[in-house]
Amino acid sequence: MLRVEGISRRFGGVYAVRDVSLHVAPGELRGLIGPNGAGKSTLFHLIAGQLRADAGRVLLEGHSIDGLSADQRAALGIAIVYQSDRIFRGMSVRENVMVGAHPKTRHGFLAAMLRLRQCKKEEREVRARADALLERVGLGGVADQPAESLPLGQQRSMQLARALASEPKLLLLDEPASGLRAHERRRFADLIRELRSDGLTLLLVEHDVGLVASLSDNITVLDLGSVIAEGKPAAIRKDPKVISSYLGEAPAA
Repeated sequence: MLRVEGISRRFGGVYAVRDVSLHVAPGELRGLIGPNGAGKSTLFHLIAGQLRADAGRVLLEGHSIDGLSADQRAALGIAIVYQSDRIFRGMSVRENVMVGAHPKTRHGFLAAMLRLRQCKKEEREVRARADALLERVGLGGVADQPAESLPLGQQRSMQLARALASEPKLLLLDEPASGLRAHERRRFADLIRELRSDGLTLLLVEHDVGLVASLSDNITVLDLGSVIAEGKPAAIRKDPKVISSYLGEAPAA
């Protein structure tokens, strides 16, 4: 599904990501971990198109997406959920989710302004999909509330529903459990497991090693912008390089 080959990105003279390669199979849930400043979010932005690489390439389903904008990549099936507060204030929860369907809509701004029949039909379909996704993430009862009125955990679930509205092939989750309470983290983890069982391909950045290990098929570990380990969760947790750089302790003798 996703192939990142030798990708690098510098800011000034410092490499945020250096010669990183990553291959994610269709339907795989890949965890991405590492200490602060390891380059995890930069790599996400390079994949999603918010940043351009200095070297290397990114392929989706075997086709290069280098040179494509973030919007174009979204239309091809890449969606991202950020850890930060990214909501459209002044809009309802339902409207926020409907915005996520934009990459897949067929009719443009002019058709919407003129309220053409085919545009009205598409809008009804998008609204119905938004309502179904809100039910799935447990927000069906707050669809008409202002998005900014939701607590953090529900805002994060709304962002997930909005990403799913684009019908992604690849979903990037950038620390989705950050700042959530224990019961919210469990609920969010359950949602991720459901998406994995549906066959969606996911790439998950998260500081909680236990959470990543419980969800992921495979884990890639970054440190100082480079891959230092890759493999099954059980092997990663025993890897001396990971223990030294990420867990901050030496392996037992």
